[in-house]
Amino acid sequence: MATKKPKVSYFCMEYGLESDFNIYSGGLGILAGDHLKTAKDQGESIIGLGILWKQGYHKQEIGKDGRPRNAYPIYEYDFLKETGIKVKVKIRQRDVYCKVWKVDCFNNVDLYLLDTDLPENGGGDSWITGQLYGWFGEERIAQEMVLGIGGVKALRKLDIETDVYHFNEGHAVFAGIELIREKMEEEGMSYEEAVEATQEEIVFTTHTPIKQGNEEHPHHRLRYMGANQNLTTEQMVALGGAPFNMTVAALKLARNANGVAQLHKETAREMWKHVDKAAPQIEGITNGVHRPTWVDERMVNAFKDGSTEKVWNSHQDVKRDLIDYVEEQNGVTLDEDKLLIGFARRAAPYKRSNLIFTKPEVIDKYLEDGKIQIIFSGKAHPLDDTGKEIVERLVEMTEEYPESVVFIEDYDMTTGKMLTRGCDVWLNNPRRPKEASGTSGMKAAMNGVLNVSILDGWWPEACRHGENGWAIGTEPKTAQDFTGTYDERVEKLDEYDLKNLYDVLLDEVLPTYYEQQDKWVKMMTESHDDTYEKFSAKRMLEHYYELMYAPAE
Repeated sequence: MATKKPKVSYFCMEYGLESDFNIYSGGLGILAGDHLKTAKDQGESIIGLGILWKQGYHKQEIGKDGRPRNAYPIYEYDFLKETGIKVKVKIRQRDVYCKVWKVDCFNNVDLYLLDTDLPENGGGDSWITGQLYGWFGEERIAQEMVLGIGGVKALRKLDIETDVYHFNEGHAVFAGIELIREKMEEEGMSYEEAVEATQEEIVFTTHTPIKQGNEEHPHHRLRYMGANQNLTTEQMVALGGAPFNMTVAALKLARNANGVAQLHKETAREMWKHVDKAAPQIEGITNGVHRPTWVDERMVNAFKDGSTEKVWNSHQDVKRDLIDYVEEQNGVTLDEDKLLIGFARRAAPYKRSNLIFTKPEVIDKYLEDGKIQIIFSGKAHPLDDTGKEIVERLVEMTEEYPESVVFIEDYDMTTGKMLTRGCDVWLNNPRRPKEASGTSGMKAAMNGVLNVSILDGWWPEACRHGENGWAIGTEPKTAQDFTGTYDERVEKLDEYDLKNLYDVLLDEVLPTYYEQQDKWVKMMTESHDDTYEKFSAKRMLEHYYELMYAPAE
């Protein structure tokens, strides 16, 4: 007799379900959306808890001076369903009312969103659910209290039975504090008993090896906000340290924890090895993507057909769609017969968006004659001035190479879909091992777009150099492999990776594309075949049930 699968409530700060539903910022939300879509496809009992962001993530606009600016339009949606339910979360000693909406129109996923934009909250608290990642300090804690505490309260009022609470990143950790409070105040458990019982219910996914991506809050602020839910400071310190680290607390509250690629598993284990032995061993579940959303049906059919001509012609059709999209967005007409590289991701220094431009004496002639064309897109965090400078530099490159370099503003799911389907090459060159996974490369690979990437994130699990894509340096290094100060080591790593990038791009990628079309198409087919099943969200979800959701024996 088949074992009954557990009922899962999935908590995440953002969800990427459809381009115009602006409650996502990037990879974390896209993954969450793909997780829910795939669960619905497979008939699994997973529901999502999130926040209805009134202004979403910021809208990126490039000014006439080439600098990115943040705009915050107010969004209204006519497809949300009334549940008739409101819950109260006490924040700063005030009752904050959270309306619970239901979303079930995108792939019929079950997603409940909390909204504080209500008259009873007054002018201040109504804006808690205003901007995704728009604030720090008190307002970020308030948002996380709505997600975590409000999310648990919503489940109770909705009468949704939950066996497993899945925290997708540390933002949801106050749900764990609420579960402990319930057991202590409503069931009469001691603190120790409540923690132990709660640990049996929670699983946790960590996503970023970047220190800044793992939030910390001072305890005096948590007490002022009410996030401690009547736990003492000593008890909160025992869970999350001092200051209170959301990732540490999530690890200690979870029975199972995972990173999002096999390399990331090792990176995360090293990063959090100081967390005491009560925390679970971090496992590796490599991310996957929802294929119906991201893989062009023309390419799926072409790969099934198997003929070189069908694969190439179908790709050229998709590529022309991208070229038309670029012309519509930017007024630039790219050449469908020239190599087209895509690079789209969050603008952060470690991702090195402009690495390829480092030595004009090497790359300039290829960009001048259009033998290499590049489309960039990506946003910086609204408070990240360094990230905005990166975008500004990329825009400058479009002015220097106006016919071969393009930057598409306001990166969203639509642009991501066009790029990962229509480019010839997907470029990825982060400083290793800073990339947790990188699902855009998976989407590209399934569409036959060849990855040219540092062996970071998911790519070490798929790369067969020269057969289904290329590695930028088949012997990858990190800054720790060099000597000197930190800045000197980073500089040496950048030089090493730059040399490998130029070597593979100029000596292998270009000759194959322009002189060996049959080999290129064979590599496209290998890329699709190697990734279509292995890096699907269907496989990912199966692994979550096997390694994370299944009850301990």
